[in-house]
Amino acid sequence: MKLLIHTQYFPPEVGAPQNRLYELALRLQKLGVEVSVLTAMPNYPQMEIQAEYRGKKYVYEEMEGLKVHRSSIFVSKSKSIVRRLMNYFSFVWSSYWVGKSKLEDQFDYVLCESPPLFLGISSFRLAKNKKAKFIFNVSDLWPESAEKLGLVSNPIFLKMATALEEYLYKKATLISGQTMGIVNNIQERFPNKKLYWLPNGVDLNYYKPENIQSNWREENGFSKEDKLFLYAGIIGHAQGLEVILKAAEFLKNEKKAKFILLGSGPCKADLQIMAEQLSLTNVTFLDAVTKKEMPFILKAIDIAIIPLKKLDLFKGAIPSKIFENLAMKVPILLGVEGEAKKLFIDEAKAGVFFEPENALDLSEKVLEILKNEDKIKELGENGAKYVAQKFNRDTLAQLFYNQLRSL
Repeated sequence: MKLLIHTQYFPPEVGAPQNRLYELALRLQKLGVEVSVLTAMPNYPQMEIQAEYRGKKYVYEEMEGLKVHRSSIFVSKSKSIVRRLMNYFSFVWSSYWVGKSKLEDQFDYVLCESPPLFLGISSFRLAKNKKAKFIFNVSDLWPESAEKLGLVSNPIFLKMATALEEYLYKKATLISGQTMGIVNNIQERFPNKKLYWLPNGVDLNYYKPENIQSNWREENGFSKEDKLFLYAGIIGHAQGLEVILKAAEFLKNEKKAKFILLGSGPCKADLQIMAEQLSLTNVTFLDAVTKKEMPFILKAIDIAIIPLKKLDLFKGAIPSKIFENLAMKVPILLGVEGEAKKLFIDEAKAGVFFEPENALDLSEKVLEILKNEDKIKELGENGAKYVAQKFNRDTLAQLFYNQLRSL
């Protein structure tokens, strides 16, 4: 079985789709699948091509046996929609020609990661060229999410993007969705299409708290008495991270409560300015780290804060950072309604829910935790058991492999 994964995002970049696709590819390879990856020069989220790839139009490398082909991409730190589209379409074009000229003549499957939605154009053409079945993997409903986040408002553009979305759904042999919310949304619109739930998960051999000794807390100036509340990930529009800063303002007099925002993204500079304006001494900003460092950081903190904006769109979202935190026995303060709340708060009992974008509610939930510290350990144990049972990457890969064989 030969599989081509076509994605704009892949390691050494850090992020949710990068890790998810890489881990899936490695496990499918162990199951006997010959996996190739067609991706961009690493640049995200800094929007700057990494030094060793700079100035190159094509790079071939092997990563733990995976054949990785990289093509050029236009990058810009500008937030304008024009520059963002140039970023997307430059890779749509370059990856198609690299795929056509540099890759093998035939594959059994081409799996396209969306968003960006537009990548489906070249993925579908490559699937036809390589005589492969086209699998469209949807990790975010686009353009719906872009419209509801206020990133795109042009009605003509939205109409064209929606038409492309529907065209790609119709052409796919299989549509896989990262959450049940995504799967159900597409199923309602295309009841005759074959859909598959392909959730994120966690590597239980990598995130193993009993095997990790961490000095991260001391190295970063925090005391044993401090209660560390961490947000780690992309600092972007969807997360609504202002809620953490506003809650921190309410909690200025709670000396033990320390808030950490770790990562990079388009909203980081604005949040840093906001923290200065509010004179927040209980908030620390840290740069993004590699995957290798995350277990040591998670071992050192007390609670993970996982917010999204209060939009109906996100009721079907499951932030990927949930899985690593729970595997490390770190309970979550979850500001996400819908599917994530149902799974990880109501069912797993692995954390505490707060209303999205409600800073007062978040601050009150922080106070509850500070007054009931024994609860932290109980919630952490619950979460670790739950993800081990339901979101083990090894099991998820085996199930997806079985699905591929049945197509």
